[in-house]
Amino acid sequence: MSVISEFKQFALKGNVMDLAVGVIIGGAFGKIVASLVDDVIMPVVGKIFGGFDFSNLYVPLNGQSADLALAEAKKLGAVLAYGNFLTIVLNFIILAFIIFQMVKFMNHLKTADEPAPAAPAPTPEDIVLLREIRDSLKK
Repeated sequence: MSVISEFKQFALKGNVMDLAVGVIIGGAFGKIVASLVDDVIMPVVGKIFGGFDFSNLYVPLNGQSADLALAEAKKLGAVLAYGNFLTIVLNFIILAFIIFQMVKFMNHLKTADEPAPAAPAPTPEDIVLLREIRDSLKK
């Protein structure tokens, strides 16, 4: 079998196609969550904690003033931009929670579709009699 035909067989398997679709949808979903965090949640959190933008939080590392905007401070030297990191961490937590809920829901659907295990079949009468004879012989 040639390498090309092996690759074609591998690439057209259902699992590989499902994975590709999952990665594409996951990337798009990540952008939705990023927009939710950046455009909806962080402005509200910033308003609650004093009306500032989290993405502009930083610590200057070369002695410049911390009163500048982050973009201007980066032009003047090194900065520790922890506000953007906080936004990305919140992004990750929301995304992980949503994925957890989706997996939990899918597992619930999977177990709901499975029929309950059937009761064990009754033991045939001849086996019951043989067991009684065995137990009697042991006594």
